[in-house]
Order: sequence, then C-alpha cells, then structure tokens
Amino acid sequence: MPKAEIHPTWYPDAKVICNGEVVMTTGSTSPELHVDVWSGNHPFYTGTQKILDTEGRVDRFMRKYGMAGASNADTPAGDNKAADSKA
Repeated sequence: MPKAEIHPTWYPDAKVICNGEVVMTTGSTSPELHVDVWSGNHPFYTGTQKILDTEGRVDRFMRKYGMAGASNADTPAGDNKAADSKA
C-alpha cells in the first residue's frame, strides 16, 4: 500500500494536446499535457523527413564510398580533384 499524502495525484486519462486538439490520452500526474511535436506530426514518423545536405557532405560521402543513387551521377568517382587532394 502506498503511504498516504506523499504521492502526487494520478490522472489515468490525462489529455495530450498538440496545436489545440487532443491527440491522445495517457496516465500522468498532470491532467493535461501540452506538446509541440508528437508522432502524428513529426517528419520522421510521417515520412516527410529530408536529409539536409550541408556543403555537399552527403554527395561527397556517396561518391567516396561508391554508393548507388548519388545525386551527382554525371561525375565519375575518380574525377573529384578536391576529394583526391584531401585523401
């Protein structure tokens, strides 16, 4: 048995609210939880995530390791003088 008067109030049906609408219910010590991101609008879970290519790093990685689908397909892997000089 839990000791009386030492535990917070438990709300078994606490509402999770995102952008003004209830998206789910869960157990919590607060009756309402306000969140900015949840699995229903996060890019990773919705399939809209994009890889940010900062300074061509993704392309350079793809060329260096010869992976198919490199965005610079017209440049052969051996013709990159900048990458060869750094190696």
